Amino acid sequence: MAENEKTADQLVGEVKSLVERKHDEVKAIAEEALGKTKAGEALTEAAKELADQAITGLNEAKARLDEVEQKLARRGNADPDRGKSAGYRFIENEEVKNFMANPQAGRRVGMEMESKAIISSLTTDADGSAGDLLEPMRLAPLAPVQRRLTIRDLLMPGRTSQASIQYPKETGFTNAADTHTETAGTAKPQSEIKFDIVTTSVTTIAHWVLATRQILDDAPMLQSYIDGRLRYGLKLVEEDQLLNGGGTGTDLNGIYTQATASTANLAVVSSPTKIDVIRIAMLQAALAEFPPSGVVMHPTDWASIEVLKDTAGAYIIGNPQDRTDARLWGLPVVATQAMTLDKFLVGSFNMGAQIFDRQDARVEISTEDSDNFRKNLVTILAEERLALAVYRPEAFVKGDFSDQITDLTS
Repeated sequence: MAENEKTADQLVGEVKSLVERKHDEVKAIAEEALGKTKAGEALTEAAKELADQAITGLNEAKARLDEVEQKLARRGNADPDRGKSAGYRFIENEEVKNFMANPQAGRRVGMEMESKAIISSLTTDADGSAGDLLEPMRLAPLAPVQRRLTIRDLLMPGRTSQASIQYPKETGFTNAADTHTETAGTAKPQSEIKFDIVTTSVTTIAHWVLATRQILDDAPMLQSYIDGRLRYGLKLVEEDQLLNGGGTGTDLNGIYTQATASTANLAVVSSPTKIDVIRIAMLQAALAEFPPSGVVMHPTDWASIEVLKDTAGAYIIGNPQDRTDARLWGLPVVATQAMTLDKFLVGSFNMGAQIFDRQDARVEISTEDSDNFRKNLVTILAEERLALAVYRPEAFVKGDFSDQITDLTS
């Protein structure tokens, strides 16, 4: 393969290999000579000649490497002076070099240069550009601390196109089922089931911020950062509403708000712990005919359960060296700060309640707000619309750990 047909990497690689081989030869001869000198032996003429040849070969290889690198540089830039500063080109000028070697009084030397102004162009590779000098120190926004949101994931998903949702809710059940005689004319027992129609309204969660139009034009990444923060703000409120919404005004009627209080007299437990409290609450939910599918508590309460040890000092829940999912009695545990410390919620999230999305979370930008147009401002709005239906409050059991442990002990 001809040299002009080889790639740049191939040419440089071959010449570098040659330089390394020559360097190794010179090193070997030098070490041999040093050993003889220490032993008091004189170098022979043949050894001296061999050393001279090796050094000459090394110099030739280095010169060839320099030549290849210069050729490659010329290929990549037809103008060898492009990118060189004015001062560098001045001292490299032959007339200037001659003057410096033999200065004479009254003699003046100079060279013509292309006239270019120093500009503040952000095109930093342009001749005369001072963009690098004017570039401000800019740090990327720190990654925000975001809470892990999981309540929505527990719930059965749904969608709606209406402003409100109606569903039947069982509010009474009289079970009169019994054995029945075959005597003619004897009426069979009658049970009663009462239903009420419950209406839950779609609610809107929204917030907005102001920003200058220029900052969004100059820093596009800032817009995506703001979008993410606004969406996250919606999720924080949504998490709290799904659990603790009071059901008045525009608030959702949250699951914890409607849940049934835990009764601690369902079992006899010795030396009760938070683990026992959860197990009894699971039993109570199961007796409501809806098997529980999840547990919700504050992260501090879950941590206190994870560090429980037996009499031998071994951890009861898992192994600290293992990365396992948070589970208790076979159910996933959701540790969220939306739940108040010392409180818990156990229930059938996948069957006893459902979330209905009317409008997914979205972010909109507009200048048509107040006097934004005259002030070069934009309003960034984040908004979502949703409803929550809790079909059977008995399927959810709530309570305080401290109160339940006290009741179990007494």
